[in-house]
Amino acid sequence: MLARDTASTGLGIDVHDVAPGRARATMRVGAGMLNGHGTCHGGYVFLLADTAFAAACNSHGTTTVAAGADIVFAAPVHGGDLLVATATERTRYGRNGVYDVTVARDDGAVVAEFRGRSRELPRRVEGR
Repeated sequence: MLARDTASTGLGIDVHDVAPGRARATMRVGAGMLNGHGTCHGGYVFLLADTAFAAACNSHGTTTVAAGADIVFAAPVHGGDLLVATATERTRYGRNGVYDVTVARDDGAVVAEFRGRSRELPRRVEGR
C-alpha cells in the first residue's frame, strides 16, 4: 500500500518503524506548504498524520481504510520544521479500529493530535 501512495511520497513523507498497530512518519515542511499566514497549511499536517495512521491500521495485513478522523492543531508549524507523526493503535473491535497520532516537531513540541477510526474491508473473492 505504501509503495503506491504517491500523495505521501510526492511530499517527501517517509514512513518507518512500522509494527503491528504502530507506525511513524516524518515530513520536512517546505516553502510550498505555507499558507497566507506564513505557517504550514493544516491540510499538510493532517496528511502526515493520516499517512502514519494508514500505515498503523494496515500493519495487521488486512486492507483497511479510514472511516473518519479528527485533528486538533495545537501549535503553528513553520517552513523548515521536521515533523514526526507517531501512530498508536488504541483498540480494534470487529472490523473497526481507533488510532491516535501525535504530530510533533523533531524537538518534541507537539503541534497536533489526530484520532482516526478505521474499517477493514471484506476480503475479495477471486473473479469478483
